[in-house]
Amino acid sequence: MLSILGMIILIIILFIIILLYIGVKIAFIYEKKGSAFKGCLKILILKKIKVYSLEYPSKESEENEEEEEEEDETDHNIKEIFELAKPCFEDLKEFIKSLVKCIHITKLENHLIFGLDSYADTAKYIGYIWSIFIIFNTTHKNARLSAQPSFGGSVLDAKGANEVDINLLKIIPPAIKLISKKQFRELIKGVRNG
Repeated sequence: MLSILGMIILIIILFIIILLYIGVKIAFIYEKKGSAFKGCLKILILKKIKVYSLEYPSKESEENEEEEEEEDETDHNIKEIFELAKPCFEDLKEFIKSLVKCIHITKLENHLIFGLDSYADTAKYIGYIWSIFIIFNTTHKNARLSAQPSFGGSVLDAKGANEVDINLLKIIPPAIKLISKKQFRELIKGVRNG
């Protein structure tokens, strides 16, 4: 009986380690046209099994828009939160460096339609956008960024499909190190309490 229980526990531990090593895939697909925005966020474990999905606009969000307009918004005191965050900047910087090493962009496909009222300004800024996108496309093998000008007035439309893999096993040590800092825990309490 104990050997069967031990085997079950060992299998569960191995599954957790494999899950942490393979990590999580986050997929974000969106389209913005005019004032309309549609998007879908998916979180997958083992890069195949969907555990969370969020679509915008959802039927619930359309129904709740009227209720949210009536509710009072709570304001966080930004100055107090900034004061709490000051001692954490170095720790947060180290955590972000570690986090960047754990993230692998597998798909970065975005298309931008950009236009201003002036033809000259549209041409000038689309040139800047193209030069930035060329740098991204040449430095990252999975990047497919593109843009096209629109000379029919002020336009900013976009659509894209993006996927990111996150290795959770590598994130755990820096996250524990960050959470162990007293200043960071005080920052979390301050943000939570407003």
